[in-house]
Amino acid sequence: MRLLVTGGAGFIGSHFVKRMLAAGEDVVVLDKFTYAGNPANLPEGIDCRRGDIATRADVDQIGPVDAIVNFAAETHVDRSIL
Repeated sequence: MRLLVTGGAGFIGSHFVKRMLAAGEDVVVLDKFTYAGNPANLPEGIDCRRGDIATRADVDQIGPVDAIVNFAAETHVDRSIL
């Protein structure tokens, strides 16, 4: 199964990515790489794309997937409001 994990370079998302890879899943990560996303959280060789889930072209670059797991979010309520 091909999974798109949005926000996959964050703390929780990256742990989910590692678990899915260990289970043999095909994983692609889409992350905006703001203050919360860190490429060093991801295993080497992972298919990781920079992009915003609110931008259609960024999501379309991924191609077909079987499922989407969303961890993309602001980590502070005040930042979400802005």
